[in-house]
This record gives sequence, C-alpha cells and structure tokens, in this order.
Amino acid sequence: MTFPCLNGFTISVEKQSPGKIAKASFPLRYGTCSEIKTSEYEFLFNLNGEIKFIRGLNVNWSHPAEQLKRTNGNDWVYYSVGDKSGDKGIISWLGEYYLPCLPYPSNSIWEINYLSNPGIMNAFAAWSQLYANLYGAKRDGLHSKAKELLDLILKNDDKILYERSQELSAITGGRVSVLPPDTRHVDYEIVPVIIADGCLYHCNFCCVKSAQKFRQRSKNDILEQIRRLKVHYSRDLQNYNALFLGNHDALEAGAELICFTASEAFESFGFGEARAMTPLLFLFGSIDSLLNSETELFDKLNRLPFYTYINIGFESADMPTLELIGKPVNVSKVQAAFRKMLEINAAFTNIEITGNFLIGDQLSHEHYQSLAELLRNASGIPRGKGAIYLSPLKDSPKKRELLPRFIEIKDQSQLPVYIYLIQRL
Repeated sequence: MTFPCLNGFTISVEKQSPGKIAKASFPLRYGTCSEIKTSEYEFLFNLNGEIKFIRGLNVNWSHPAEQLKRTNGNDWVYYSVGDKSGDKGIISWLGEYYLPCLPYPSNSIWEINYLSNPGIMNAFAAWSQLYANLYGAKRDGLHSKAKELLDLILKNDDKILYERSQELSAITGGRVSVLPPDTRHVDYEIVPVIIADGCLYHCNFCCVKSAQKFRQRSKNDILEQIRRLKVHYSRDLQNYNALFLGNHDALEAGAELICFTASEAFESFGFGEARAMTPLLFLFGSIDSLLNSETELFDKLNRLPFYTYINIGFESADMPTLELIGKPVNVSKVQAAFRKMLEINAAFTNIEITGNFLIGDQLSHEHYQSLAELLRNASGIPRGKGAIYLSPLKDSPKKRELLPRFIEIKDQSQLPVYIYLIQRL
C-alpha cells in the first residue's frame, strides 16, 4: 500500500519484491520492505522498522544504481558500480555487479573511501532529517498501516540500532569477523549460529583469526542461540533464506552437530515455509577437516533441506609460501584437499565446496606458478560448481596492481575465479 503526500513524503508499506536475490545491475531489492521516498532520497526499512537502504535520487548522487546498505552489525556499506563496466569489470572480478565499499579496514583491491564523498555523506544527514520530520509529522487522516510503520521506524533510532547490533554479537558470543565469500549469493544476508570457536591453524597472515583453540559449542548453547535469534530477527526472519554455521572451521565440528544445528534452525526460523528459493547453508572448513571428513558426513549434508556451501582455505600450493604465511600443512595435503573438493562437487547434488588462495605483491613467482598449474589442470568439474576465490593479503601495499595477476590466473583456470572481499557481519 502506498500513501502519498505526507509532508512531502510518499510512504509504501510492506512492498513485495522478488524473494530470490538476483544478480542485476540495478539496485538490489528482495523480500518485503517498506519505503519512504522524498524528492531527493529513497529510504527502505525492514519488517522490524529498521533502516536498511538509502539511495539518492538527485543529481549529486554518484550513480542511480548505487546505494547505502546498513548491515545487522550496524555497518553502513556503500554499493559502488566501480569504474569499469562490461565483462572485464566488477562482474568479472567479484561475480557481482556491485563492489561493497566497507567502512572498516579490509583486503579490498579498490580503496574507495565513501566517507570522503560529500554527495554520499549528505545521505546520512538526510536520514537524520527524515527521522526528525517523522517524529514531528502530523498523522491526521493517515492510514493505520502507515501510522504503524512510522511508530516502528521511530522506535529504531541510531542508539537502538547500535544496541541491537551489540545484542546480536552477545547472542552468538562475539561478532562474526568474516563471512564466507559464497554468502555474496544472498547479498551477505544470513542468520548466524556459532557451533564451534577457534580454528586448527592460527596462520600468521590471517587478519580475522582467533586466539582460541578449536572447541565445539554444546547443543544447549546452540539451542539457546537459535531461540534468542528468532526473537532478535522477529518478523524480518521471513526475508532470510540462508544460515551461516560459524565460526572459522564449522566443518571440524562434524556431521552430528552440523546436521543437528541446521535442522533445528530450519524449523525454528521458518525456512521450511514457502520461499522463492531453496534455503542456503554456509560454513567454513579447513584442509584437515575436509580431508578427515568421511563420505557419511557429505551424505548427511546432501540430505539436508539446504543447498550447502563449504569454503576451504587452501592459500597456496607452494611449500615456501605455506611456511611464510605460517600455515602448518604441506603441499601434498593442499593438493589432496583440492582433489577432494572436486570429487565432492561431482558426487553430491546439494553440496558445493569452494576454495581460497592468496595473492599479494610479496608472494613469490613459484606461488603463482603452482597455483596456475593447479587450476589449469583441474578436471572432472561439474558445470558452475567449485569457485576459487583469490584473497589479497591485507597489508599488500599495491592491491589494485594485483588485477592483471588475477586476470592471468582467471584466464588459465578450469574453475570460476573471483576476488574474495573479507566482510564481517
């Protein structure tokens, strides 16, 4: 329902957009959301009345397809179309039409500081002004649905939004510091349930590592997370169709805990209700957890009511590089895990394993040579499955100069290759 002419605003309550997130070169819209439009800006709100997107409509806005998105961690991410279009632009590098410009340090090849752009920063001022205007707006004659929406929005000022982001971190036992690259398929919109803490390796290069030793969470802890997450996400859960099992090596937690958590979350979060697409399950794994996983585990995952993505950190197939980055595995293990990734992808319809490798100007010629050889000689690849993500080292001083190297590797690979942008929840 749309209600025009409230103090110059147009209000649309719970607009229905496609439930499936599509890859498109126009602003992302999916699920059910409400909209307030002024002459200069478009503001979108989720079903809990929380601000979600802001897009400029005036001539000062950088591009009509670009917008600001607020995450559940209360980060404002600017979605840029970049400076190059076509099949050699962002869609080729990221597999998406947008580059998420983050407000915190990451490993992005493109250093776009949207905070220094007055045209974009004016959008935040416009949001503050809109909130103030809504607070004092006359509601005489306004439809009850529009009044309910305004009440919801006014309950979610900046202080409350920050507190809710802190509550989310408290529920899971800490902020999710990195999401699997495959979550790009759902625009990073996931519900997180942590089933294990720490990791097996504690590699030197890792910018999101935990000092904790690997430890599974108890089933009681997991059930309590699910209970509290259902309350936290509330009505907006109907806009979600993806589950992230954290944290850095959920695969090591084993089939029983993974399947228990996935099944409980599926029922509690309503993923079994009518959805436009099959629910997606995301988790990280390590080389050793992949090699140690029996076929029985993958049989069970394949029978879950999810399409499952497992992302493995390979990093390098060159021994001196593995030693340099402090990853305690040898080349034969990397190669064996890579082969197993291809075998699992070919054998199981509902499972897709993807892999990460490093790029950086301080890495050796031998690192790139071994990586190119591994990807060039890959065989038995199911069509469209098993993407490889190249992750720029965070401290690499000339990230943009890595693009020719990326394109060279991509052109030689039998598998799809993209850049991995490290993004937190």
